[in-house]
Amino acid sequence: MAHADRFHIHPDNPQMRLIQKAAEILKKGGIIAHPTDTTYALGVHLHNKQGIEELYRIKGKDLKRPLSLLCADLSNIAEYANVDDVAYRVMRRLLPGPYTFILPATKAAPRITQTPRKEVGLRCPKDNIVAALGQVLGEPLVSTSCSAPGGELLADPDDILQIFGHQIGLVIDAGYIYPEPSTIISLMSGRPELVRLGKGPFDETF
Repeated sequence: MAHADRFHIHPDNPQMRLIQKAAEILKKGGIIAHPTDTTYALGVHLHNKQGIEELYRIKGKDLKRPLSLLCADLSNIAEYANVDDVAYRVMRRLLPGPYTFILPATKAAPRITQTPRKEVGLRCPKDNIVAALGQVLGEPLVSTSCSAPGGELLADPDDILQIFGHQIGLVIDAGYIYPEPSTIISLMSGRPELVRLGKGPFDETF
């Protein structure tokens, strides 16, 4: 059985040669483990429906609990979610950063990433590797946190390789990342509502 490749990519100055190779793996349908500003995550190309389904299978996730879209920057979020003035103001203040925003999905967001209420979760991590990948791909990644079968978030690339090495194509090793979940904020009601407090602080006076 094939085993995942491992690229040591510098978190501050990503080597573009390796970023291009990682993007090719994604374009060919591969699943990668990659860093974010909160934890390691498993990601696939936006249009890789089979890969998205495989992410659900690997994680044992309920299909009713959608995965997040990871955008390189704020500019392409509006393609996948309806962003009103309030949402834009909040996101411009907090992104890039350790937040997941729940927004109304547009038709460009894959149906499998939406809830039955047509909500989509969007992230724009403060992470140079994710930003570089997004710029090369020109589209978001579909992503879920990298956790062990018991639910523990994985901090060490060695552990990721041991658990997922035969199910994914690549582990991007950016060193040990102390895992903290992102803060989830819903922007569905026209004002920010805290869903889960994580790494990012939540201010009631947005």
